[in-house]
Amino acid sequence: MQPVGAAAPLKVDIAEKVFRSAEGVTITALRGLSFEVRQGEIACLLGPSGCGKTTTLRILLGLERDYSGSFRLPQGDGDRIAAVFQEPVLLPWRTVEENVRLTLPEGLKDTNLDALFETLGLSAMRSLYPSELSLGLARRAAMARAFSTEPAILFLDEPFASLDEATADRLRHLLISVWSARPTTALMVTHNLREAVMLADRIIVLTPRPARVSGVFEISLPRQSRTAQAIERIAAEFRDRFAGAG
Repeated sequence: MQPVGAAAPLKVDIAEKVFRSAEGVTITALRGLSFEVRQGEIACLLGPSGCGKTTTLRILLGLERDYSGSFRLPQGDGDRIAAVFQEPVLLPWRTVEENVRLTLPEGLKDTNLDALFETLGLSAMRSLYPSELSLGLARRAAMARAFSTEPAILFLDEPFASLDEATADRLRHLLISVWSARPTTALMVTHNLREAVMLADRIIVLTPRPARVSGVFEISLPRQSRTAQAIERIAAEFRDRFAGAG
């Protein structure tokens, strides 16, 4: 159920989400999961693999409807939702620019995307097809597609998974750059503590399945001040508070 509510923040109250396996085994993925994401912040859902992070995002995106509970997304003017998944999901018969513009709402069809492509290092790739891109470039195109719609809220499901660390780190910096130019409320799923510390204003820590919130870790240090040393220091503080979580 998604009730009509105020514009912000994202508010999640999922009482329970249960799966039934092909063998008939009942698996409870989420139970008593409640949290909020404040307007204009990046929050990370951090938890062990298989704890229900992606299931939570699928519920919020309307891809999972069989659950008990409720959530509230921004409502009214400019209530667009965008998502970046682990796979870029680009149409192979369309160019990079065509893939990006395909999702633009009617009022934004003629938007000048030069600055966005420049920020993401895609200016020279606009006329290329997905088969001509590396995985890292394809994920940049997926980010461009999400931000081009000027969303009220952005969901990211481990968008840098399966990349080598150097490529993933470049994309994290690019994400910060494009988000800083086009700030929006964002909820990102990750199991990478360093990534969460680098990107988030708050880390929402989930328990093993069935997932619930075990605590929230606030990061007040501005992103531009999060050097490698600062990230390691904050990560150590996180580990001291949430032993075994990161």
